[in-house]
Amino acid sequence: MITEAKTLAEIDQQALRLLYKELGVANTARFLKQFTLGYGDYTEERAALFADVSLDEIADDVKRRREKA
Repeated sequence: MITEAKTLAEIDQQALRLLYKELGVANTARFLKQFTLGYGDYTEERAALFADVSLDEIADDVKRRREKA
């Protein structure tokens, strides 16, 4: 089978259309997510986010949220 060469952009568009058609938007997004590396530095962000919070405060917050659920 001989097919016309396509650009990577055209191949990407065709592949996405096929995935959307067969899997739906949500499952296509889930499928594609497994191939991304993400971004940022979670360790650094976590340290900044919880810099002024003690472990006891975090544990208390978890307990409160579980009681509400």
